[in-house]
Amino acid sequence: MKLQIQPIGNSYSEQAIDLILTIQQKEFNIPITIEDQPDLLHIESFYREGGGNFWGAFVAGELVGSIALIKFDERAGAIRKMFVKKEFRGKELNIAQNLLDILISFCRENGIDDLYLGTITVLKAAQRFYERNHFVKVEKGNLPVKFPLMSADDVFYHLNID
Repeated sequence: MKLQIQPIGNSYSEQAIDLILTIQQKEFNIPITIEDQPDLLHIESFYREGGGNFWGAFVAGELVGSIALIKFDERAGAIRKMFVKKEFRGKELNIAQNLLDILISFCRENGIDDLYLGTITVLKAAQRFYERNHFVKVEKGNLPVKFPLMSADDVFYHLNID
């Protein structure tokens, strides 16, 4: 199985929605709908036009993972839509790590020094993953004013990229 990661746009919206909503709703029972995430219908305008990006991870042509970056300040960005299909998680293909590495490289190339993200208490494996990657937990009140909050998120992280 060969992993391919590439920037994706609106033509992948349907596949991205299927991947992400399945994980959110069926695997983690998070009461979130596509109406709560209109960015998935407008990937290019929501992520790219502001200086961010959206990447998809593909195995044999199937979208099995995603990660996105919203640039919300001159030198700061927020990670969004970090998902890997259950059967593709783990060290074998290392999809999550590859996605994060590509996003961090993009940040370095584009002068983004500070990365933030929000996640949900029940997503313990996600929290361990970010902590292994040197993200530090921050209180909601200490997030930058312009940080794009998602209503479901209740755990927040920061990484200074040097």
